[in-house]
Amino acid sequence: MSKSKWYLLILLFVVGALVVSCGPSPTATPIPTKEPTIEFKTPLPEATQAQIVPTDTPMPSPPTPTPLPTVEEIEEEEKGPGVTDIMIEITAGSFVMGNDAGRDDEAPAHEVDLPAFEIDKFEVTNADFAVFVEAVGHETDAEKEGLSRFWRDAAQDKEGHPAVYVSWNDAKAYCEWCEKRLPTEAEWEKAARGTDGRLYPWGNEYDPSKLNGKDSGIRGTTAVGSYASGTSAYGVEDMAGNVWEWVADWYEAYPSSSYRSPYYGEQYRALRGGGWFETDDFVRASVRNATSVTAANDDIGFRCAR
Repeated sequence: MSKSKWYLLILLFVVGALVVSCGPSPTATPIPTKEPTIEFKTPLPEATQAQIVPTDTPMPSPPTPTPLPTVEEIEEEEKGPGVTDIMIEITAGSFVMGNDAGRDDEAPAHEVDLPAFEIDKFEVTNADFAVFVEAVGHETDAEKEGLSRFWRDAAQDKEGHPAVYVSWNDAKAYCEWCEKRLPTEAEWEKAARGTDGRLYPWGNEYDPSKLNGKDSGIRGTTAVGSYASGTSAYGVEDMAGNVWEWVADWYEAYPSSSYRSPYYGEQYRALRGGGWFETDDFVRASVRNATSVTAANDDIGFRCAR
């Protein structure tokens, strides 16, 4: 090879190397960037607190004060509103209590001097007793003991009849609620027979038309005041028959009595007047009976005194 060709070959080799070194460079892989920040052209509104706008609704007027009760109204409330309060005044003085010709516990007849007192004209009715029960929530002894019958059963449709199935305790509670009390045996007998020693409230002769007893044939209570012809000399009604009536005393021997009953003492309370199933001998004004303070029957009631 000639020298000139040799130089030409070298030149071509140099030119090719230059072309390769001067060619386009490869594309670089871009480096990831952070998420772009979004810029709002309209700024978000700032949070605002809601404003409560008061309305023009008027405030209600204060209630009218309840007038204070008068002294008279308070006294009437305390003694039992709606309760029959017809009483008979029994004048002060002496009378003969007991009966030497009666049963053993009626003797001896003896003089008793009493101050003036008042006694209910009528036996306490179912209507009266119901007012008391509702006012104080009273539960009778018969109800406490779970007896099959009690006063409310017997009172059904008999508002004006005497309250029965009431014990001595129940009767005492009622009288005290009315600011009264049970009469004593002596008070009861004086109100029934007066000062002339009569056997019955109306006189000395038994008359079945003047009371609700066994001879009436009714076999149950009647409305109080149904036998106006049988009232006592003082005007007290139903002192014979209808229901036996509780009195305050224990059943005790009379002063100077030689008779000793196993039932005497502080164990039984006395009853007076006879009930709707009694005969003539048991409705006399001086007759005595007695039973326990919790006893309750369909022929036992009461009246109050003060």
